[in-house]
Amino acid sequence: MRAVIQRVTGASVEVDGKVVGRIQQGLMVLLGVAQGDDESDARYVVEKIRSLRIFSDDHGKMNRSLTDVNGAVLLVSQFTLLGRTDNGRRPSFDGAASPDLAKRLYEQVTADLQACGTSVETGIFAAHMSVTLVNDGPVTFVLDSKEAR
Repeated sequence: MRAVIQRVTGASVEVDGKVVGRIQQGLMVLLGVAQGDDESDARYVVEKIRSLRIFSDDHGKMNRSLTDVNGAVLLVSQFTLLGRTDNGRRPSFDGAASPDLAKRLYEQVTADLQACGTSVETGIFAAHMSVTLVNDGPVTFVLDSKEAR
């Protein structure tokens, strides 16, 4: 599972011109599910999203987590994070999970974050979405659950 995590002061996602998810301070998370991912990958991503100390403390140091600042998450599925561009000019998405598996694990990440008390807004799985955000810092991290093992 691969995630791009951005610290934001605000973010929203629209589908067909209508806002379907919006947050203020928190994290914009683009999530791609790979072939072979399972529930343990989802749990790993949830734990990292909640616990990464990437918010500033009173001294301007990144010492606070999403939980510490009571931030929200805008979670958007993005299979293109699994695209490979090393051969030719057209990306290959062979490493992306099937839509059924990807949707199930995306929904698990959403539910697990909510079960931990995190406020979560989402896009619509497999829809064409327009995402707007204000990256705070900018602060951006790429997380890959397979690299952690």
